[in-house]
Amino acid sequence: MSKLRALWKASVNTTKRALAWNVEEWIPPTEKYIFNFNSKQEVKKWHLYSDSEYGGLSSASLEISETGNELRGVFSGNLSLDVSGNSKWNITRSGFCGMRSKKFDGFIDLDLYDSIAMKVKGDGRCYISTIYTENWVNSPGQEEDNSWQAFILAPKGDWYIAKIPLDRYLPTWRGNVIDSELEMNPSRIVGLSLSVNAAAGVPGATSGPGDFKVEIDWIKALRTQ
Repeated sequence: MSKLRALWKASVNTTKRALAWNVEEWIPPTEKYIFNFNSKQEVKKWHLYSDSEYGGLSSASLEISETGNELRGVFSGNLSLDVSGNSKWNITRSGFCGMRSKKFDGFIDLDLYDSIAMKVKGDGRCYISTIYTENWVNSPGQEEDNSWQAFILAPKGDWYIAKIPLDRYLPTWRGNVIDSELEMNPSRIVGLSLSVNAAAGVPGATSGPGDFKVEIDWIKALRTQ
């Protein structure tokens, strides 16, 4: 009996270790880097846009700044409410700039994560974080990706880690919130963007035309639950 019991215990312990190993293999890490601005090659993953494409006069740049041995992304520029007199577009608003990632090679699957986090050093303005997902909300004839947006207040002068639950991102269409209950598909993310406009966005934020600047260390997905 003692030999049988010893064999049984050994079998149970082996099974427990196998189960524990399988569970650890299945559970993803609690954080996942999406972008890390620690290389001058990082800017090649992004493109800039602004109201200047439609006759506005705002401007923006994205650079990698080196301080000591540390590299950081710097998204900066100037927000203007003016409109070019010879614009062919019937522009109704100006004063916005953005940086959008180039489309991923396939999709980023964040289904097992619940938040987006960014380490930023801002200027007191409110910035807009946008997640682009595969088009299933828009009609088939509209080729644009679905966009989901949330505000980030970037405090002035200090590094700050902004954490935004994915369920706080609202569905939008060309900057306007869609008044409908829609749910993001986090397994089919095709890109991200960070933008700013002259409107404040949230109470207490710096607003109006003028210069803007936000430094970015990294962007991650988090699993907090």
